[in-house]
Amino acid sequence: MNTTIFAHRGASHFAPENTMPAFQLAINVGAEGIETDVQLTKDNIPVLIHDETLHRTTNGSGYVKDFTYNELKTLDAGSWFSPKYHGTSLLSLEEFLTWAQDQSIYINIELKNNIIDYKNIESIVYEYIKAFNLQSRVIISSFNPHSVKRFGKLTDEVETALLLSQRTRNALSYVKKVGASALHAKYSLLTKKLVEDCQDRDLSLRIYTVNRPSRIMRCYKFKCDGIFTDVPHSAIEYQELYRHKHR
Repeated sequence: MNTTIFAHRGASHFAPENTMPAFQLAINVGAEGIETDVQLTKDNIPVLIHDETLHRTTNGSGYVKDFTYNELKTLDAGSWFSPKYHGTSLLSLEEFLTWAQDQSIYINIELKNNIIDYKNIESIVYEYIKAFNLQSRVIISSFNPHSVKRFGKLTDEVETALLLSQRTRNALSYVKKVGASALHAKYSLLTKKLVEDCQDRDLSLRIYTVNRPSRIMRCYKFKCDGIFTDVPHSAIEYQELYRHKHR
């Protein structure tokens, strides 16, 4: 079984997260998937940014939801990472999908609505996925179980995943209950039993955020369905090493 390597917010160890340079770099090194985060602007445009606020990854401040898309486009989303990326702008989901449709990659869109439950974010994002005919290549994930359920009611053509960061009783039953077909779990939750239980329930298991070589190799050993990593080039190298050792 192949473990799919997703570049977490792009190749975010080497370029500013959730920007075109990070996504392009992920493709260049051979990542099979890209994970990115979506919030909604004041005028309901989905934009790719992890935090609900702007100050960490741009030269702006305040909440994403309080600005229009045109206002956000004027911000610098690269200089915080390195002067080399000065002038890099935030991307809309539409811009990203326009680029991604021509790449042979899987796309994981995380709906960032566990803190701010953006109204209609599920249907807005789904309309873009449909417009680009990417249903078979997209996974929608969220920490918000209600959102996962809402998205699942819109379509059965797009895979959904529930994100989990801490041990929860009956977690897999809950994943099934919200209608998701995958669990995206924090690395600290990874056990052989979790892998086996997911297999028994026909759930895909993908692990985040896996950067250390020993952890990457453990995911391969356990035959996880996917990993999210900031260092996709390393994950690819270790995957080749693992395959070589286990021929």
